[in-house]
Amino acid sequence: MQGAAIAFSPSLSPVAPSNRKYFLNGGNFDTAQSRFVNGASKLSPSTLKSSCSLKPSGWTVRLIPEFVEPRSNVVVARAAAESASPAESPKSKSLVDTLVLGSLFGAWYLFNIYFNIYNKQVLKVFHYPMTVTNAQFAVGSALVLFMWTFNLYKRPKITGSQLVAILPLAVVHTLGNLFTNVSLGKVAVSFTHTIKAMEPFFSVVLSALFLGELPTLWVVSSLLPIVGGVALASMTEASFNWAGFWSAMASNLTNQSRNVFSKKFMVKKEDSLDNITLFSIITIMSFFLMIPITLTMEGVKFTPAYLEASGLNIKELLTRSLLAALCFHAYQQVSYMILQRVSPVTHSVGNCVKRVVVIVTSVLFFRTPVSPINSIGTGIALAGVFLYSRVKRIKPKMKTA
Repeated sequence: MQGAAIAFSPSLSPVAPSNRKYFLNGGNFDTAQSRFVNGASKLSPSTLKSSCSLKPSGWTVRLIPEFVEPRSNVVVARAAAESASPAESPKSKSLVDTLVLGSLFGAWYLFNIYFNIYNKQVLKVFHYPMTVTNAQFAVGSALVLFMWTFNLYKRPKITGSQLVAILPLAVVHTLGNLFTNVSLGKVAVSFTHTIKAMEPFFSVVLSALFLGELPTLWVVSSLLPIVGGVALASMTEASFNWAGFWSAMASNLTNQSRNVFSKKFMVKKEDSLDNITLFSIITIMSFFLMIPITLTMEGVKFTPAYLEASGLNIKELLTRSLLAALCFHAYQQVSYMILQRVSPVTHSVGNCVKRVVVIVTSVLFFRTPVSPINSIGTGIALAGVFLYSRVKRIKPKMKTA
């Protein structure tokens, strides 16, 4: 109560507040309403002090006015500060968003670099790409289940129709990663990623065949340096072999088929899922899809007894395999997190830059011999990818009647 606060001694019981009115300078203060009524006084209840004394006639309450400086300046200053804070908030928020986005891009590149390095080291000594691929899906599935169990990411409610729609995506996702590992085991990391620069070519062809999306002249023109650059790099590649080349090409085909299938089958609103959830489900399904393929084609090879009999350093191999699997899942997860923050065009440009970074770091780390013509071919192909990502957003003009 902001009115006259009356203090009693501990031996006295408190008196309930009443609606009595106390007179002050020609105005009366209503304790029940906590305001001045019919008075000319400009004092607020917060500017009053009270004292009380016990006399034979009863309690006497005296309100003592306490004059304070006007609060108008305080109100104005506070209002000015409040009005200034919204102007500063968007700037600070924009800076934080930029820093977060930059950190995500850095993590995306870093995880991708380490995945290719550790994965190549494993595949150089352990020539079982199916087993390696399934191990990566197993670690990814464990991470997904961990996040769902501890509510680090919301566990989705999946219907049977959604699983049926996702199954083709899981199949091509499984094959895409398997073919990538086969290629990395056969040729240099830099060459695999140079061939994978042809992903836009397969995307345009598959979109035209299955979705009816005809490319513009600008898009077709951007594909020419991609195809020409990859051909030039392939002719001068020191580690070239057909198994590695066609595996990388098959990886392009299956990965882009996944994108086309996601547009073709996941079209109903009730069937749609966010990218991270969709990737998580596909990872688990890919793990189960790879189990019978791995057991049939390669058998059980990832056991301590077999590794020791092969003369391999078990601890080193298992450590690098685990790190490669963690980086594999992490870089794809971060990639989808970036895609939720930026446009597909920006993400495509970032992916092109990522490929350049991976090629350069792998050449330096593995001391891969690169001829000048090979470098020129790789550069032309990557420049074509960058050009493709820019011209893809150009929309064809609608014909008016």
